[in-house]
Amino acid sequence: MSVSAAAMAAAAPLQPGFKLTERQRLANKLLGGPETDILLVGGSRAGKSFVLIRAIVARALKAAGSRHAIARFRWNHVVNSIGRDTLPSVLDKCYPQIAPLVGWDRSNWIVKFPNGSEIYLLGLDDKTRTERILGLEFATIMANEISQISYGAITMAKTRLAQKTILQPKFYYDCNPPSTQSWPYQLFIKKIDPTTRVPLAFPQDYTHMFMNPVHNLENVSEGYLKTLEGLPEAQRRRFLLGEFLDDVGGALWTVDSFKHLPQGFTLPAMRRVVVAVDPSGASGKEDYRSDEIGIVVVGHGRDGNFYVLADLSMRAAPHVWAATVVSAFHRYQANSVVAEVNFGGALVTNTLRVADRRVPVKEVRAARGKEVRAEPVANLYDQGTVYHVARFPDLEDQMLAMSAAGWTGSRSPDRLDALVWGLTDVAINKNHAAILGGGV
Repeated sequence: MSVSAAAMAAAAPLQPGFKLTERQRLANKLLGGPETDILLVGGSRAGKSFVLIRAIVARALKAAGSRHAIARFRWNHVVNSIGRDTLPSVLDKCYPQIAPLVGWDRSNWIVKFPNGSEIYLLGLDDKTRTERILGLEFATIMANEISQISYGAITMAKTRLAQKTILQPKFYYDCNPPSTQSWPYQLFIKKIDPTTRVPLAFPQDYTHMFMNPVHNLENVSEGYLKTLEGLPEAQRRRFLLGEFLDDVGGALWTVDSFKHLPQGFTLPAMRRVVVAVDPSGASGKEDYRSDEIGIVVVGHGRDGNFYVLADLSMRAAPHVWAATVVSAFHRYQANSVVAEVNFGGALVTNTLRVADRRVPVKEVRAARGKEVRAEPVANLYDQGTVYHVARFPDLEDQMLAMSAAGWTGSRSPDRLDALVWGLTDVAINKNHAAILGGGV
């Protein structure tokens, strides 16, 4: 298909009976403006992803041989939500003449158009796949659900926005609004660099638009809106009203609490390293009814500081998360595994024993509230003695939602609980004797 033919196809009539909402039409106009970085932000089911992907398809059809990427943090999430749902829907409804001609490489999840253009689906949690795909250059990159993606990953991806085509390079973003301390708020609302906190060099390149379910009534049921209305206040404001939330009152941590090591920093030798585990009732990675298994690796450096080395939390079957814990124990040369046994009791330790009987396990049991256990650990951050070796967005979001009055989030803070158990062990509780040695 020639470029002119592709352009004609891009202007083909929509599927009978389908039309963009008024808000989507305004967003579509914004996407075609002079700005290079455009955020669509707001409540759930507002049509944000649909209009962004529609714009990407239009760009792919306009510029023959162009490459475009759509990224989420989790590989399986981008495949399921974009590859199997939104992208096919966009093609069927907005480009019905082109849809039958599109090729789908479902092994690598590359969508191929007749004019040679391609759309790559990318999960940033898959290091090998990410490195291979980010070896290419793109004309458009879309970051989906950016509240789950670290700013470091975004800046890495932006280096690949370099394909020379007839198109202006564009970086599209969407999300349900997180807190006012989040990097999307800092970047698009305050227009400051989220890392340095200095004003952006080119603030005119960044723009945003709010889109909420009320703007998408043609495609959202009354029952769904009623569900959103019934959410706890913080979640109602975020998912229905599309509001960035202020800091949690009495928060134990703020964004300024986190000290991230600079790239290339050499870690000191460690006095003690533990892998902390906060189990849940999850039976597998798709079991979203259950909370995550918190798995966090922390260490006490010989320089006197404390280091959060990894966040390996997951939803997985017991044998899978136990294997992850054992692997981390050996990889980080840990002294022990610290496991909360309130949930599951001896089953937790036995599960780890099956994975590797040589791994020493220290059982801990929660006898006080989460906020009480967390306060001494928060004090370590206030003292400036805790460093994160990387940005851990999911963990840090949970930390921001913990206040002196208790947990304010919507689900159990398993990542935070694991962090608290780990740092309590290496920094606060000096009695490490209650450890079940390997082979017991």
